[in-house]
Amino acid sequence: MPNLPSKIPAVTLAFWIMKICATTLGETAGDLMSMTFTIGYALSSVILVSLFLVALTSQLLSATFKPALYWTVILATSTAGTTMSDFMDRTLGLGYAKGTLILISLLLLILGIWRLSEGSLSVDKITSRRGEIFYWAAILFSNTLGTALGDYLADDSGLGFLGGALVISAALGLVVAGHYFTKISTVLLFWIAFILTRPFGATFGDLLTKPPAKGGLGFGTVGSSVILFVVLAALIAYSLRTKRETPVKLSA
Repeated sequence: MPNLPSKIPAVTLAFWIMKICATTLGETAGDLMSMTFTIGYALSSVILVSLFLVALTSQLLSATFKPALYWTVILATSTAGTTMSDFMDRTLGLGYAKGTLILISLLLLILGIWRLSEGSLSVDKITSRRGEIFYWAAILFSNTLGTALGDYLADDSGLGFLGGALVISAALGLVVAGHYFTKISTVLLFWIAFILTRPFGATFGDLLTKPPAKGGLGFGTVGSSVILFVVLAALIAYSLRTKRETPVKLSA
């Protein structure tokens, strides 16, 4: 396959802030459609997956890295992942624990096939259309997994929304420590962090939207979605102005 220019942003602190913001917005926007607008999980999943496919097609056809388009696809995977997870866990009755295990298995399968097919899971080595497709498939399933895992921690585990967010935060802290103080592969740490930021966004999104009686801050799905959208849009505009998201290589 012909080599393509990198269309993945630099993995910086700004990248992770925008990732958490986008995945949290995906959680609140997904809940906005399925619950606040009472569309339901199944129909919401069909609508949001369709929007994801439109955004993904635009990303795949793009010849260069476009920050706004990239983060639109990330947001689409997160929003679609929220309703897909809720459909599995609630409508199909699988429950959070079983849904989480199924999604972990599917994600590991995708990563395994990607590794065998492309020879590496490093994002700086995505230079083919097939590699891009594997990348986005992994992101879609990691974001869907994040919703299920976040809901499991917040509800079934008894930790609550804040407790779930603290557990994920601690796990992310260990990943950061591993990056700076160990020789663990940065590629492995990247994917662990990428997966963990989604349940963090899920639990943080619940913390923002749920009423104080249920341990949340009470902003609701509408208010939380608006706040997060404004923050994400501002960060994208800042990255365009400063060009801080020019693609760079992720060290091995």
